[in-house]
Amino acid sequence: MSFVQLNPPMPLHVLGKGPGFAVAVIDYGQEHNLIWVTAISATGEIWCAPNPQVRMEGNWTMGRAKSPLFKGDAPQGGKTCDAEAAPLSVVEN
Repeated sequence: MSFVQLNPPMPLHVLGKGPGFAVAVIDYGQEHNLIWVTAISATGEIWCAPNPQVRMEGNWTMGRAKSPLFKGDAPQGGKTCDAEAAPLSVVEN
């Protein structure tokens, strides 16, 4: 298992949660997805998102378009993603 702090944090989009900044990556080994420790911009929540739920943000200067798997930037507006993988679920305590 390895834990890598990202410095500087990396902008990305977590499907079902919205845009944020990855502050770390956890690698549990070859039989597991990478886990992105991400601060969600709209809510300030910290989520550990598995690799299939994470997309790079669009970058005009690099010629990278926004991922077609998400619409809008924040889940608060009731918008959902078009991803085949199910969005992360929220567990209320």
